[in-house]
Amino acid sequence: MEALQLGSVAKLELALAVYMVVAWRLARLVRLGRTHPDLAATELFTEAEWKGAYILAKKKPPTEPPTLRDVIRQIAMLGGFLGRKSDGEPGVKTLWLGFARVRDFVEGVEHMRQLQDSGQSCV
Repeated sequence: MEALQLGSVAKLELALAVYMVVAWRLARLVRLGRTHPDLAATELFTEAEWKGAYILAKKKPPTEPPTLRDVIRQIAMLGGFLGRKSDGEPGVKTLWLGFARVRDFVEGVEHMRQLQDSGQSCV
């Protein structure tokens, strides 16, 4: 929290509110990934998010949307989850770390596309 430079109670409350929403989404993803692993990933992730997870892992994204379990494991592996047979399912921490990487990647790609669409050079 110190890195956020929270100098007032109002700023701290705002930061906590944002973190609560993020924590709720991650906990929900973990729970749904365990209770409904065959659910289509498109129910909870945008196409850019699930494809971005595969691209960051240097894997070709599947042509059909993968299952929720597959995408959660892919994202968690970007956060340090090893995915061994004895490891069980990923938890909130590795999902948080991996999803932060995916979101940064997706935002970068979207910004690059906006620059290209406006005729500006990206490189």
